[in-house]
Amino acid sequence: MSDDEPASSHPTVATGTGSRARSPSPATRTVPLALVFSAPERISASAAWGESEMHLSENEGIEGMRFAVTGGQGFVGSALCLELLRRGAREVRSLDLRASSPWSDQLLDAGVRFFQGDVRKKEDVDKTLRGVDCVFHLASYGMSGKEMVQTGRADEVNINGTCNVLDACHEHGVRRLVYVSTYNVVFGGEPIVNGNEALPYFPVEDHVDAYARSKSIAEQLVLKSNGRQTKSDKSSRLYTCSIRPAAIYGPGEERHLPRILSLAKLGLAFFKIGDPNVKSDWVYVDNLVLALILSSMGLLDDIPDRKGIPVAAGQAYFICDGSPVNTFEFLSPLFQSLDYTVPRVRMDTSIALAISRFFVFMYTLLYPWLDSKWIPQPLLLPAEVYKVGVTHYFSYLKAREEIGYVPMVSPREGLAATVSYWQERKRKELDGPTIFPWLFATIGMLALFSAAYLPPVGPLKWVLDLSLFVFRSKLVIRLVFVIASALHVGEAVYAWFLAKKYDPRNATGWFWQTFMLGFFSLRYLLKRVRG
Repeated sequence: MSDDEPASSHPTVATGTGSRARSPSPATRTVPLALVFSAPERISASAAWGESEMHLSENEGIEGMRFAVTGGQGFVGSALCLELLRRGAREVRSLDLRASSPWSDQLLDAGVRFFQGDVRKKEDVDKTLRGVDCVFHLASYGMSGKEMVQTGRADEVNINGTCNVLDACHEHGVRRLVYVSTYNVVFGGEPIVNGNEALPYFPVEDHVDAYARSKSIAEQLVLKSNGRQTKSDKSSRLYTCSIRPAAIYGPGEERHLPRILSLAKLGLAFFKIGDPNVKSDWVYVDNLVLALILSSMGLLDDIPDRKGIPVAAGQAYFICDGSPVNTFEFLSPLFQSLDYTVPRVRMDTSIALAISRFFVFMYTLLYPWLDSKWIPQPLLLPAEVYKVGVTHYFSYLKAREEIGYVPMVSPREGLAATVSYWQERKRKELDGPTIFPWLFATIGMLALFSAAYLPPVGPLKWVLDLSLFVFRSKLVIRLVFVIASALHVGEAVYAWFLAKKYDPRNATGWFWQTFMLGFFSLRYLLKRVRG
């Protein structure tokens, strides 16, 4: 991956005949790129700033101002809060449903004011937004996993919550609102090559997930509210814009990478989906925060030569690193650095879609219990298949020209930081084998126990017959079970003493995991001790 300039702003969209095309088509038209993705040097921020329509200081519209960030305890929200304070914000408020997050201590130390509340509750939003100058609306629901199937809650948070934010801005005289949207307001499974903001919204009724549909509706509400007079001061107006980020990554990202890597750790990341030439965008968290800051400046109505009309008012911007890449190629260094098996078998997009629709069906049946922790995350859902299996990438040229956005962190730098974070995290956590040794050890010990001590009733008779075929007598079966159990106990005790010395925070975990798995677990502890 290289540090790149934005591509030409001319979009191309591949469409099928009849029903919508759901997989990459060989007939996809590609506009020749004036700027090929191989530029050896990153464009400097100052160069791009000089070409933009704004000529402001780094902290313009931030110093001495009050800000509110919905979803402020999340991955992007926390980084944004800290950057606002670093640039001289007078006050930063965080509205979040969570009482705490991995970034809470850092936010508190920096001086962020916490407002625990729900964007679905008007009183919580009013309390947070009263008296602020600018709002960043990041709070959302349904981006990945089980949440994508929970249509009702996605609508409540993403649509109703946004309406509450808009109403509070109008009520309390807020002048600037930056909304964080998604690529999926225009993407729904049809290939898009080098797209730009001129693309129409994807029909809301054709979206395969509630998140994209509700975010599309919410973005349109936000942009249509641009220029609305505030209730408290008829001479002032609310100016709004929308940021459409690519898939977000970076140290501590909570949505995409943890789910992908948890599957890889279990040995369940078997397949690469789609053609190897499929490409999509990513955006590093610091680059996204920069875009959010710049867009808030773009809503200032006192910029010279703008005649009181903010450059970003009513506008949407695609934000990415500018280096489209195949998802599995992008993730491969991360897999390798963690000693996880890189997916090698390629699965056609149509097959992946069929599998994902089965999961939608199953999880729809489980809808009332989806909040329960005992229900695991689905392996795959349709929107995720499109994300990795269908080409869609966009130009950030409009953001560069109008608000001065240029990625400050290259994909290589961003991925290196992400890899370092996950390596350190793995060193601190309990390590272990894939799901297959778990199944082998657990089922094997249960089978030995049932054959040795339980009456041969129903299916247990088959277990006994198989055990007798292998071990010849019930006495031998019992001896094997006792010896295996003793070995597991001995290995578990040894693992506990070893972990107390070399990995004390996980000593209890090493004991129980080794008790269940025996040497399958112990070898990971021995590797950690040697390493």
